[in-house]
Amino acid sequence: MNLIDAIILAVIEGLTEFLPVSSTGHMIIGSSFMGIADKDFTKLFTIVIQLGAILSVVVLYFKRFFKSFNFYYKLIIAFIPAAIFGFLFSDYIDKLLENPLAVAISLLVGGIILLFVDKWFNKPVYLEEEEIDYLTALKIGFFQCIAMIPGVSRSGASIVGGMSQKLSRQVAAEFSFFLAVPTMFAATAKKLLDYFKDGNTINSEQIKILAVGNIVAFIVALIAIKSFIGYLNKNGFKLFGYYRIILGLILIILLVSGYDLKVV
Repeated sequence: MNLIDAIILAVIEGLTEFLPVSSTGHMIIGSSFMGIADKDFTKLFTIVIQLGAILSVVVLYFKRFFKSFNFYYKLIIAFIPAAIFGFLFSDYIDKLLENPLAVAISLLVGGIILLFVDKWFNKPVYLEEEEIDYLTALKIGFFQCIAMIPGVSRSGASIVGGMSQKLSRQVAAEFSFFLAVPTMFAATAKKLLDYFKDGNTINSEQIKILAVGNIVAFIVALIAIKSFIGYLNKNGFKLFGYYRIILGLILIILLVSGYDLKVV
């Protein structure tokens, strides 16, 4: 991976991490087209640059993170299902991450679901984050686990999960952003630990690439979050649904035609 590859993937991460389109799926596709998807450092990079995206949430919602301990209790409870499932099925998840067809199918199915979400959950009851109770937080956490299938979208699954519990679109989206902090931090820590346990090392050039990737992901994610909340409140999820369906179909056609995304 060179610096240009890193910047492109970081832009993809920043744009897609908090949108319901699957950042993991997009980075798998992007790195596959670059011909670097099967490299160990690429797999590490796509996880570690999530730290930059995490920081954008903390900066944008700084006051909310220091409002009360009750806020942290909710995040911990919502994070527990992902921690358990991630630990139990990490090897299986890693195999799915290397499967472009799984990504394509997930994008397609998730897109179809997003076309109907606004009709299914159009009578929100909870309009403030403070109204979310512990049981609701736990249920949202289980929805987030669905996103362990690459292409599903962590933000999309948790937002839909929140809306199914009668949260407004904005509250569901913001809680999804907050939940990303412990989830992605844990995923990054585990990936780093596994990377070094396998005998890999990181040289000075790779440290530079990781630093640039995190900075770019942070800046782009700042813009994406602000834009997404405004768009979501006005227009809902349909555009993201159509986008996922089109992208999923294109990938399925390419793969069925014998196009090997892993070796491009």
